Amino acid sequence: MNRRRAFEDLKSNPKNVRFDDLCRVAEAFGFHFKGGKGSHRVYVQPGVATILNFQNVGGKAKPYQVRQLLKVIEDYSLLGDEDGT
Repeated sequence: MNRRRAFEDLKSNPKNVRFDDLCRVAEAFGFHFKGGKGSHRVYVQPGVATILNFQNVGGKAKPYQVRQLLKVIEDYSLLGDEDGT
Protein backbone atom coordinates (compact mmCIF):
# COMPACT_ATOMS: atom_id res chain seq x y z
CA MET A 1 0.00 0.00 0.00
CA ASN A 2 1.30 3.43 -0.90
CA ARG A 3 1.03 5.15 2.47
CA ARG A 4 1.40 8.69 1.14
CA ARG A 5 -1.37 8.16 -1.40
CA ALA A 6 -3.62 6.55 1.24
CA PHE A 7 -2.94 9.53 3.53
CA GLU A 8 -3.79 12.03 0.78
CA ASP A 9 -6.95 10.11 -0.15
CA LEU A 10 -8.19 10.22 3.45
CA LYS A 11 -7.26 13.88 3.76
CA SER A 12 -9.09 14.85 0.57
CA ASN A 13 -12.40 13.31 1.64
CA PRO A 14 -12.64 12.31 5.34
CA LYS A 15 -16.45 12.19 5.17
CA ASN A 16 -16.62 9.27 2.76
CA VAL A 17 -14.22 6.60 4.04
CA ARG A 18 -15.08 2.93 4.29
CA PHE A 19 -14.47 1.52 7.76
CA ASP A 20 -12.36 -1.36 6.41
CA ASP A 21 -10.19 1.08 4.44
CA LEU A 22 -9.56 3.19 7.56
CA CYS A 23 -8.48 0.09 9.48
CA ARG A 24 -6.14 -0.97 6.65
CA VAL A 25 -4.54 2.47 6.52
CA ALA A 26 -4.02 2.48 10.29
CA GLU A 27 -2.32 -0.92 10.04
CA ALA A 28 -0.18 0.30 7.11
CA PHE A 29 1.12 3.07 9.38
CA GLY A 30 2.14 0.58 12.05
CA PHE A 31 -0.91 0.50 14.30
CA HIS A 32 -1.93 -2.85 15.74
CA PHE A 33 -5.44 -4.08 16.43
CA LYS A 34 -5.81 -4.17 20.21
CA GLY A 35 -9.43 -5.30 20.51
CA GLY A 36 -12.88 -3.87 20.65
CA LYS A 37 -16.52 -4.67 21.17
CA GLY A 38 -19.38 -4.57 18.76
CA SER A 39 -18.81 -1.99 16.06
CA HIS A 40 -15.65 -0.56 17.67
CA ARG A 41 -12.02 -1.41 16.91
CA VAL A 42 -9.11 -0.11 18.97
CA TYR A 43 -5.64 0.43 17.48
CA VAL A 44 -2.39 1.21 19.27
CA GLN A 45 1.24 1.71 18.32
CA PRO A 46 4.31 1.67 20.55
CA GLY A 47 5.69 5.18 20.91
CA VAL A 48 2.33 6.82 20.11
CA ALA A 49 0.37 7.98 23.15
CA THR A 50 -2.92 8.31 21.27
CA ILE A 51 -5.21 5.29 21.21
CA LEU A 52 -7.34 5.15 18.07
CA ASN A 53 -10.91 3.95 18.48
CA PHE A 54 -12.79 3.48 15.20
CA GLN A 55 -16.51 2.88 14.93
CA ASN A 56 -18.22 1.10 12.05
CA VAL A 57 -21.47 2.85 11.13
CA GLY A 58 -23.10 1.13 8.17
CA GLY A 59 -19.74 0.24 6.67
CA LYS A 60 -18.41 3.80 6.95
CA ALA A 61 -15.97 5.41 9.37
CA LYS A 62 -16.92 8.50 11.33
CA PRO A 63 -15.24 11.59 9.81
CA TYR A 64 -13.82 12.81 13.13
CA GLN A 65 -12.08 9.45 13.58
CA VAL A 66 -10.54 9.74 10.11
CA ARG A 67 -9.29 13.22 11.02
CA GLN A 68 -7.93 11.84 14.31
CA LEU A 69 -5.82 9.26 12.41
CA LEU A 70 -4.59 11.97 10.01
CA LYS A 71 -3.59 14.20 12.93
CA VAL A 72 -1.67 11.37 14.64
CA ILE A 73 0.15 10.58 11.39
CA GLU A 74 1.15 14.24 11.06
CA ASP A 75 1.96 14.82 14.75
CA TYR A 76 4.21 11.76 15.00
CA SER A 77 5.71 12.20 11.49
CA LEU A 78 4.67 8.69 10.51
CA LEU A 79 4.93 9.48 6.81
CA GLY A 80 8.65 10.04 7.24
CA ASP A 81 10.73 10.32 4.10
CA GLU A 82 8.75 7.70 2.25
CA ASP A 83 9.86 7.13 -1.32
CA GLY A 84 6.34 6.58 -2.66
CA THR A 85 5.92 2.89 -1.83
